[in-house]
Amino acid sequence: MPSDTSLYVLLGVSPGASTNEIKKAYRKKAMQHHPNPNDPSAAQKFQEMAAAYEILIDDEARSAYDAYGLDGLKSMGSDGGMGGMAMDPEEFLAHLFGGGGGFPFSFGEEPGPSRRGHGEDEVIPIEVTLEDLYNGKTVKMTLEHEVVCSTCKGSGAKGSVKPHKCARCDGKGFTFGTTHIDRSHYGTSRQPCPDCNGRGETVREKDRCKKCKGKRTLKEKKRQEIVIEPGSSNGQKIVLHGEGDQKPNVRPGDIIFVLRLQPHQSFERSGHDLMTTVHLTLSEALLGFSRVLITHLDGRGVKVTSPKGKIIKAGDSIILRGDGMPIPGSSHSHSSATKGDLYVLFEIEMPTESWLETVDHKALEQLLPPKKSESVPGVSVVDEGRFEAADITAFGENDEDWVDDDDEDDEHDHDGPGECVHQ
Repeated sequence: MPSDTSLYVLLGVSPGASTNEIKKAYRKKAMQHHPNPNDPSAAQKFQEMAAAYEILIDDEARSAYDAYGLDGLKSMGSDGGMGGMAMDPEEFLAHLFGGGGGFPFSFGEEPGPSRRGHGEDEVIPIEVTLEDLYNGKTVKMTLEHEVVCSTCKGSGAKGSVKPHKCARCDGKGFTFGTTHIDRSHYGTSRQPCPDCNGRGETVREKDRCKKCKGKRTLKEKKRQEIVIEPGSSNGQKIVLHGEGDQKPNVRPGDIIFVLRLQPHQSFERSGHDLMTTVHLTLSEALLGFSRVLITHLDGRGVKVTSPKGKIIKAGDSIILRGDGMPIPGSSHSHSSATKGDLYVLFEIEMPTESWLETVDHKALEQLLPPKKSESVPGVSVVDEGRFEAADITAFGENDEDWVDDDDEDDEHDHDGPGECVHQ
């Protein structure tokens, strides 16, 4: 039995699992925890599983891990271990995470800051409208975060009292706990020490700082102002460097605001371009128009005049140059900023039955193009169909038992971890 089975627990396999079983377990877990923009925890879980998979799928790395646990990976030098990557285990995991943390295991035994030298980043989504991204916006909010106690300077002790090494974890900051893997297997995994909360140090109750009560940090509210520039995009990040939670002897992480665009009723965006749909009457489609077609995202009207003699059909489109989204950094003035283009798609509104009842049908028929012939050349047999209005969304609802051969092929294409590329 390996000394540390936490990686096997993460993938839900036993320490004796074959390479093929590990691959199957990873594929199954990857489908369950595939990164989801609406669930940040899913992305972190996916990264953790990817790191565990990369270690266990490599024979050399797995042997070192089985023999000595996570610390055994330290012994693997830069001669091609860890899947041929010339880096130590922590750099390897940082590479997998794209520079982020989040892996639930520690390679070191001493408490203190991580090798990357800063605390965890905090990600905060901000819901924005397309109007906000077009015009720009300033968002003011009050955030609560941890700050190092100014009285004890983060020691948690009063006066000149020094913290003591935690007796339970011997200053390591973690303990080992038993984890149930399956019906007949148990393993061990590292857990933060409950006595020192992973710090490796403790302070007797009578010696604790009165201000922070030995916690070393305090809650503090701070007013933040977030500037969303005109032309910003969905998913764009606004970073406040060093404004995250503070911890003693660790540089604070960042607060990262992520813009989340709400759907818009009238406009669709693609890059710097916009698209909208305008409904014309049958009269406008045939005889032309000159009117305000669009109320833009900044509230102004956009007037368009169609060329004389131009008949507009359903599905036709025009482009309004320079009426798209502002391009960030193109100008300090919103009015003179370089912009993308606005595409206008036309739909034709047919007259209503009530309107039809008010006109002379014979006179109207003389004005309109002639109807098509009732017969079709070359067709000798004609069945009479019944005119019945339908909902096009019902198309295919009776095909539950029908299987497309292409769909079956797709199901067999996902063979291996290639279906989820590690970002």
